[in-house]
Amino acid sequence: MHGDSDQQDRLVEAVAEAYEEQLPLQIVGSGSKVFLTEPTTPDSRVDPGKLLSIAEHSGVVEYRPEELVITARAGTTLKELEQQLAREGQMLPFEPPRFSGAGTLGGAVASGLSGPGRPWYGALRDAVLGVEMINGRGEFLRFGGQVMKNVAGYDVSRLQAGAFGSLGVLLSASIKTLPKPVAELSCIFELEAGAALAKLRAWAQLPLPITATCYVDNQLRVRLSGAESAVLWAVDQIEGDVINAEAFWSQLRNHDIDFFRKEGKLWRMSLPPSTPLTDEPTMIEWSGALRWVYSEKALFDWAGQQGGYALPFNGDYSTQSFLWSDQELHKRIKRAFDPAEILNPCRVC
Repeated sequence: MHGDSDQQDRLVEAVAEAYEEQLPLQIVGSGSKVFLTEPTTPDSRVDPGKLLSIAEHSGVVEYRPEELVITARAGTTLKELEQQLAREGQMLPFEPPRFSGAGTLGGAVASGLSGPGRPWYGALRDAVLGVEMINGRGEFLRFGGQVMKNVAGYDVSRLQAGAFGSLGVLLSASIKTLPKPVAELSCIFELEAGAALAKLRAWAQLPLPITATCYVDNQLRVRLSGAESAVLWAVDQIEGDVINAEAFWSQLRNHDIDFFRKEGKLWRMSLPPSTPLTDEPTMIEWSGALRWVYSEKALFDWAGQQGGYALPFNGDYSTQSFLWSDQELHKRIKRAFDPAEILNPCRVC
């Protein structure tokens, strides 16, 4: 199927013109993640540049339910995508957050963020099969395709996940989908954080159909999804109180729960599940592997000592190049895609 909102020619021309004039471009979609791309400290050396919106470049290009793949333009809203998938009993496996705006497919890929089900359904980058994009010279490029593996060598399309538009203007992406589970139930437990982590570790040793966990405000919630018999068996095994938590998981995904409204500096930490707790206000997801912590202290070193990493969840989030183990490789990739450094300056750089 083909939509009528194809802005490819306009976008290619805009980038090519900016390259000729050495004019920085600020690439945006719906603006729902702009708080992750605005530096928290002013820097006169950084010119955000001319606004280049991809919001109007929208529409589902092709959907193959039987192949579990959908291709859509970057400005397509997540709501539109999910509604179309739901009609076929399918879903986006990585549960991308929308935050305060509608959220677009391009913004989801650019930020690389995955929701509550990430450890069980896979990360966003795992679902990206192919992309069409414009590099910093204004050249149209296509990488990957619509199957899980169709080329030899490195999968360049997945470099776009988490690049915050610094490697190219995303035009479209082909995404792997999954069938929605036949049955889904959630359970809740009232307990302290240490006991919650112990339960999560114990459950990890069992064949439970867990697809999300969250510990916040002395409550541990767990989502079970799959065949009805497997879900009911799992409820008996974990002995929790069954609750209707569909709204909670949606609100958690979009950071629309009270925890995210607290005052202070919020950190997003990826850690080994057995990492000890800190004294700061904390929410735990992904069976202990994802921690949200409010702290005025810099947590980079502490997280590194635990075998993980920490990122401030603000405008500095998209500039943390230290996550690249090979800085020279990072610079070479940036030069190859954007030699004049005009695309979202100082994002992931």
